[in-house]
Amino acid sequence: MHRQREIGCTDRRSIMELTTARTTLRPVTPHDVPALHALWTDPGVRKYLWDDTVITQERAADVVAASCADFVAHRFGLWSIHEKATGAWIGFCGFRPSDAGEPELLYGIWPRFWGQGLVTEAARVLLAHVFVTLDVPEVVAATDVPNEASVRVLERLGMRFERRGLLNGLDTLFYRLTRDAFDRALPS
Repeated sequence: MHRQREIGCTDRRSIMELTTARTTLRPVTPHDVPALHALWTDPGVRKYLWDDTVITQERAADVVAASCADFVAHRFGLWSIHEKATGAWIGFCGFRPSDAGEPELLYGIWPRFWGQGLVTEAARVLLAHVFVTLDVPEVVAATDVPNEASVRVLERLGMRFERRGLLNGLDTLFYRLTRDAFDRALPS
């Protein structure tokens, strides 16, 4: 399914580089800030990811710093997604601790890569990482109601709809995936 290789992080701790059939995932570092900022300010991406707010490059740097801290504290964070064939920087996928402490799945890719299944592929390998390698019992995710593409990704990943409610004043769908459900969905 995937290959893992230990790589050094900016904090000198060892974290995983993961690969899938079409992608390579590397933990984000400060070198990714310009690419992340560009992605996160793209109108199609920021519409749902940042509630259509244009963030500063400093805010992007803060998110990367928080991800590095999450890798130290939890051994999960955000990974940059690269197209394996070309090395092109596609976007990001990964986790941050939710308010309740479970890993919350987040992702975003450049619009030119939408609809190719790359986020689903990247998210599956990251879910395997947190469930199998880190033995996390469950993962959560949330998406804006109008973001139908994100809903389809979450459903393809096996996440189950939990509830509809408000998040930051927006109508939001909340999903959850347990390790047991993930294990049952894996091919034997």
